[in-house]
Amino acid sequence: MNRYAKLLANRVVCLLMLLLLWIPVSSLGQSKPNIILFLVDDMGWQDCSVPFDQTKSPLNQRYHTPNMEKLASQGMKFINAYATPVCTPTRTSILTGMNAAHHGVTNWTSPQRNNNSDNPDTQLQAVDWNINGLSPVPNIPKTVYATPFPKLLADAGYHTIHVGKAHWASMGTPGANPHNMGFQVNIAGHAAGHPQSYLGKDNYGNLPGKTSAQAVPDLEEYFGTDSFLTEALTLEAIKALEQSVKNHQPFFLNMAHYAVHAPIMADKRFVQKYYDQGLDSIEARYASLVEGMDKSLGDIMHWLDQKGIASNTIIMFISDNGGLSLKPQRGGEAHTQNLPLRAGKGSVYEGGIRIPMLVKWPGKVRANSIAKQYVMVEDFFPSILAMAGIKNPKLVQTIDGKSFLSILNNPSLQDSTRSLVWHYPNKWIPNDGPGINYFSAIRQGNWKLVYNQRNGKKELYQLSTDLGELHDLSSQYPDMVNALSKTLSVQLRQWKAHMPIVINTGKLLPFPDEL
Repeated sequence: MNRYAKLLANRVVCLLMLLLLWIPVSSLGQSKPNIILFLVDDMGWQDCSVPFDQTKSPLNQRYHTPNMEKLASQGMKFINAYATPVCTPTRTSILTGMNAAHHGVTNWTSPQRNNNSDNPDTQLQAVDWNINGLSPVPNIPKTVYATPFPKLLADAGYHTIHVGKAHWASMGTPGANPHNMGFQVNIAGHAAGHPQSYLGKDNYGNLPGKTSAQAVPDLEEYFGTDSFLTEALTLEAIKALEQSVKNHQPFFLNMAHYAVHAPIMADKRFVQKYYDQGLDSIEARYASLVEGMDKSLGDIMHWLDQKGIASNTIIMFISDNGGLSLKPQRGGEAHTQNLPLRAGKGSVYEGGIRIPMLVKWPGKVRANSIAKQYVMVEDFFPSILAMAGIKNPKLVQTIDGKSFLSILNNPSLQDSTRSLVWHYPNKWIPNDGPGINYFSAIRQGNWKLVYNQRNGKKELYQLSTDLGELHDLSSQYPDMVNALSKTLSVQLRQWKAHMPIVINTGKLLPFPDEL
């Protein structure tokens, strides 16, 4: 080979190497899709500009969430998606695939170990629930022992990243540390369920002499700055994702924002427009938290586009329970913040359990599609494993969730025989509210039964015609009440679900079919 030919050959090799470096990871034969679970805290079904009802409501028109709109236009909108009434039960169900009545973490876990977060009650004794949360190892008192799916993803070659709120277990137990759940990267996840502060100038709560269990860890780079917590978490998430791309490794990102949980603090980047709209100060600050969360979603989607890997990345968007509707944490009249849904966080009525859900999967999910089938948070466990191609995993728990991949393939699929169960034998707030404290519920088809454990009252609603649960049909359809009571009770007994004990008599409150 002459000198010219050798030089040409060397240049061709160099060009090929540069081309390989430029080609997106997804084009280099990465067969497994990247997966992002974008989890928002306390965001209601109506807290965005995406309508999850038939038409846009006044609440939808209040909020500005263009990136949620973009995600909905590129993927599938689930209009009947559900979580549990409060946060830790939902987060445990996601990681384990178990219903809350089954795993027994039925209320939010206190950061302090062995501390029951239930409020005291004069009539009922606190139930023996798993107050220390989820544990990936056995024999930890007051925990549910289960195999978390991030560990299975890591074993299958995924780069597993947790960013933001964890709140699976109390301090001093294995489940409090995301690394023990299978996450190779943990940024700001610990035992607490809300931030002490969203403000960088407050060091997110890490101030000398003022630090509590709610101080957000791991973000020292942003201490003393104007960086809002939502922004700081997003920047750190992207740094972790850069490492996945550098290693040509599929990733799972659990992007678990502290927003929009209390304390309701203003994100200065967005709040003025809501003051200008005439919202009261609390609701203006709340709307700014929502918009900051939406910017985070947009920043991550933009980064995926820049890296050329959006076509091989699944994005799922959900909240962990319905929107908060209590004063003084929210402005306006109590329990109106999620209309037309009834009540809010803590309630088994629709306002407390119905959540926004979006799924984008390029090449698999039809753009701008809508799924009407009802789904539950424990469904994410089998769905994510199926997305990652993990079959017959070795688990220590029996899962209750059902994969929604068939719905992603065909949004018209509907199964009216499936039952969804909620069981809350706890006292979340000091005073009872609508569907709040000691309630159970079941949905089957469009029928929903609500059971007040304290007084034994049963209510029946037809959700297809009464989304606001305003018209109790129990007296008109006693056979349906009895059938749903039986189905709910049989399932609760199978899961060995707890019922409260009456203090004066020492007797358990009855299951619905015992009345």
